[in-house]
Amino acid sequence: MTKVKSSCLSQGLNSPQTGDNISRQTLMWLLFTNVAVLSPLFDKTTPWTLGICAICLVWRIGIYFGKVAKPPRFLVTSLAIGAAITLALVSSEIGLLNALINLLILGYALKYIEMRSLRDVRAVVIVGYFLIALTFIDHQSMLSTLHLMVVTLINTCVLVTLYQSRHRWQHTTLIGAKLLLQSVPLALLLFIVLPRFAPLWLVPNMKETKTGLSDTVAIGDIGKLTRSTELAFRVSFDREIPTQPERYWRSIVLEDYDGKTWSQEAGIKKRQREAFIFSPTRPEPSKLLPRSTPSGSNQQTDTEPKVYRYEVIAEPSHQPWLYGLDVAYSQDPNVVNLPDYRLYALRNVDQRMSYRATSWPTATMDLTLTEIQRQQNLKLPPNSNPRTLALGLEFSHQYPEPQQRLAAMMRYFNHEPYFYTLTPPPLGPQQIDDFLFENKAGFCVHYASAFIFMARASGLPARMVTGYQGGELNSQANYLSIYQYMAHAWAEVWIENRGWVRYDPTAMIAPNRINEGFDAEFSPEQSYLLDRPFSTLRLKSIPWLNELRYRFASLDYYWSQWVLGFNHQRQNTLLSGILGEVTKTKVAVFMSICISLIGLYIAYSVGLFKRGKKTEPLSARYQKICQQLPRYGINRSEHLGPSQFAEQLQRDYQAKAPQFCQLFSAFSQSYVALKYQNLNDRDYRQQLSTFNAAAKALNWMLFRQREKLK
Repeated sequence: MTKVKSSCLSQGLNSPQTGDNISRQTLMWLLFTNVAVLSPLFDKTTPWTLGICAICLVWRIGIYFGKVAKPPRFLVTSLAIGAAITLALVSSEIGLLNALINLLILGYALKYIEMRSLRDVRAVVIVGYFLIALTFIDHQSMLSTLHLMVVTLINTCVLVTLYQSRHRWQHTTLIGAKLLLQSVPLALLLFIVLPRFAPLWLVPNMKETKTGLSDTVAIGDIGKLTRSTELAFRVSFDREIPTQPERYWRSIVLEDYDGKTWSQEAGIKKRQREAFIFSPTRPEPSKLLPRSTPSGSNQQTDTEPKVYRYEVIAEPSHQPWLYGLDVAYSQDPNVVNLPDYRLYALRNVDQRMSYRATSWPTATMDLTLTEIQRQQNLKLPPNSNPRTLALGLEFSHQYPEPQQRLAAMMRYFNHEPYFYTLTPPPLGPQQIDDFLFENKAGFCVHYASAFIFMARASGLPARMVTGYQGGELNSQANYLSIYQYMAHAWAEVWIENRGWVRYDPTAMIAPNRINEGFDAEFSPEQSYLLDRPFSTLRLKSIPWLNELRYRFASLDYYWSQWVLGFNHQRQNTLLSGILGEVTKTKVAVFMSICISLIGLYIAYSVGLFKRGKKTEPLSARYQKICQQLPRYGINRSEHLGPSQFAEQLQRDYQAKAPQFCQLFSAFSQSYVALKYQNLNDRDYRQQLSTFNAAAKALNWMLFRQREKLK
């Protein structure tokens, strides 16, 4: 009796899946899972969190190879308490949501290092799924989604190894992939049918690094954006795509100037802050038609009002600025139409955001100005740029009529030896004077600032607008891509009976920049590609590679448009195509039918509909070989076991078919070992490999040598 108990105890210790022991294959998959789950969240982790995760990973690798023991509980507890205190101290700096993400990551890492049972492994896997979901919230491009699907597969494989630890990694991966594929139909059904609700709560502040334009612009700020290849947004038009000179994407209006920096006016800032509660309203631009174009500007005169209808997919900028052609209006519930004719998001764009807008290029902006608005846009800082002030006064004396005056100012930039450059020389305290009369070299902010200063000095209200100019047309999907290096600044001047009118002095200095795009004026290698050696935009010069770039970008665009942008309207359109008139009853019946079909498929795939006793896979494969032997004159007595049958074949057919007998003997030995012996993982996989290889060889030999065995 004692010997039996000892034997059972020994078998339990040697079996990785007996009781609560964790198999080596599970531990191996966990190593991959840990790196796969945490690597996409690298930019969210604090140095302290990253250090603890690295320690846990290295320690767990040491445990896997038998170099170190599991850490004592008091050490893990001390690390957890220290990490929580550190996060509490820095939460105000990194944002509440980032602090909570770091806390979850630390819990994942510390639980990972102190795992002692299968229950601990399941807890780690479940937390891993939560971390994958958090990653998807912040990384929603098609490429990131494919990456997260692979990470999900790896995490699922850990669960598979808890129940099938003796198979090779290929078999584990196959089972994990099957489990995920079986969940796809249900996920697709829920994606299509579930209603789109507005969020019931606000996500805490992420404290993310903001990209793109800012609500304050100093001379030189936009020049920094010209070194960035990041995608700002993409636009698809319902019909006609505007020409390159018409692609002025309005984003921010700046009216305050202190001699160094342009910033937003205090009143509009207040309206932006209150937009979530008191949404500002302005009339639809179609009611403001028509607006003709003054001579001397870079706009074209339209004989008939144009209307552009389009969809914008904005990339995450962690700022509320949106983009639209003049004069843009959106009926999207998440977009505010501000009084300065901008589009503004109710919340920061922390994820890709899709919205529709309509633009009327010839609509008039503000036919009348209040006295406060007039004074705000005539205000100049005291004792600032006296030479430019004198030049503005000179223009007002020479050209009393505003349109002639502005046209003369535009010609001034064209006639004087000014240069458009992304690396202008430094400026002194009187920035505009230094630029206008000394350096005479700069980019869009320099010229827009100088033009606005002169216009105000001459008595005309003027302000700066920042946004983007241009757009790269993707011929594969017929949409425009606007990158950060296309950031631009221009001027708006208020004219009696005409309202705000755009003037862009850059068009007088570098017309190719406006008419043909950024690349027509500057070398990419000296601007946005200078600091980006691996940017895909480098493929522009190679036609076939550029074509591939367009195709991949088109796939990502369609993903953003149809998956991330699957709103209530598109959902109704799709359901109408399937069900006709969409009613609650039809939707309920449709869901019931689909769920029933999915359930039946899963039940069939696991063998619930198969009659009779299900044969274990190893036995089924062994019997399949044995059932073929009578065709070749080899019969097996019912009382013979696998080993005895192999010995019989060895005696009877060794002389006729020695190779066959040798293979069948190895095949039978492997079967007996797999079926009846208590093997460790390594020996089990080795015997399984021998068994499968022998089975394949025997099948082929029986097919080829039938006459020889008779």
